Amino acid sequence: MEKNKRAIFYAVLAAVCYGISIPVSALLLSRINPTFMAALLYLGAACGMLLLKWVRLSPPNTQEASLSRAEGWYVAGMILLDIAAPVLLMWGLLLSTPATVSLLNNFEIVATALIAWLAFKEAVGSRIWVALALITLASILLSVQNWRELSFSLGALLVLLACVCWGLENNCTRMISLKSPLQIVLLKGLGSGGGALILAAVGGAVHWPGVAIIAAALSLGAVAYGGSVYCYILAQRDLGAARTSAYYALAPFVGVILSFLLVEQALSLSFVIASLFMVAGVYLVVCERHSHPHTHLPLAHTHRHNHHDGHHNHSHSYPVNGEHSHYHVHEMLTHEHVHQPDLHHTHSH
Repeated sequence: MEKNKRAIFYAVLAAVCYGISIPVSALLLSRINPTFMAALLYLGAACGMLLLKWVRLSPPNTQEASLSRAEGWYVAGMILLDIAAPVLLMWGLLLSTPATVSLLNNFEIVATALIAWLAFKEAVGSRIWVALALITLASILLSVQNWRELSFSLGALLVLLACVCWGLENNCTRMISLKSPLQIVLLKGLGSGGGALILAAVGGAVHWPGVAIIAAALSLGAVAYGGSVYCYILAQRDLGAARTSAYYALAPFVGVILSFLLVEQALSLSFVIASLFMVAGVYLVVCERHSHPHTHLPLAHTHRHNHHDGHHNHSHSYPVNGEHSHYHVHEMLTHEHVHQPDLHHTHSH
C-alpha cells in the first residue's frame, strides 16, 4: 500500500505540473507560432532534466536501470508521437478556449485505457469502462460547437487527435517505465523537441519574439512537460497506464482554474455539465480497489527494486541495502493482494 500511495502522489504531482501548461501556453501563443511553441516546450523539458541531473536531486542511494537496444522501438514511437501531439494541441489551443482545451485533455484517459486494453492487454474492469464512458460523453459535449446543426469545433477535434497520440505514447512509455525516468524524459525532450523544431523551421515558423518570451516557454516546458513526465513515469511503474492517466485527469481542472484567473473566461452551461461528468468519471477510477488470487509467471528483467515488496525474493551473494538495480529473475509465484496492472502484474482475468 505504501508503494501505491507514493505512486498516487507522483501521479497527482504530474497532473499539477502539467495543469499549468494550457493557460500559460495560451498567453504565449500570441507571440509564438504553435509548432515552434511545441518545440520549445519539449526542449525546455530536456533542459529541466539536464538541470536535475546537474544538481543531483535524485536520491544518491538509488540506481536506475538504463534503456537497452531491445526497447528502441518503444523509444522511437514515444518520440514520434511526442512530436505530433503537442503540435496538434497548440494549434487546437489557438482555435479554441484555454478552459475547454484543458478539460478536453481528459480524453487522453480514454485513449490511453483503450489502447492499453486492446494492444497491451492491460486489465480494465467494468468500473473503469463506466468512468471512460462518462469522460467520453463530457468530451463530446465540449467538442460540439452548434447542437442544432451539430457542427464540431476544429480546435476541439485537433485536441482530441492530440489526446489519441498521447494515449498511444503513454503506452509506449509504460513499456519502458521501469528504466531511468531522467533518461526517458531527456530522450523525449531532445528527440521530440528537435523534431518539432525541424517542422517549424521547414514551415517558416521559427522566429525570435525576444529572450524573455523564449525563456518563459522553455521554463514552462521544464515544469509542465519535464517535471510532469518525470513524475508520470514514476507513477506508471506501480499503477499502470490506464490508472495513472485517470489521476492525471486532475491536470485539466488545474488548467481550468488558471484559465478563469488569467484569461477571465466565462462559464457556459455545456462546460459545467461536462465538468460534472468528468469529475464523476475520475472519481470512479480513483476509488477502484483491485484484489484477487493471481499467478506471476517466470520473468527476467533489469530495473530498480527492493526486497520488501513481496515480488523480489531472489538472493544475493553480497549484502544489499535498500533499492538497487540489476538483472534478476522472478520465479513463478501465486498470492493475493491489492494490486494495479503494473509491469509485474500483466496476468489475464
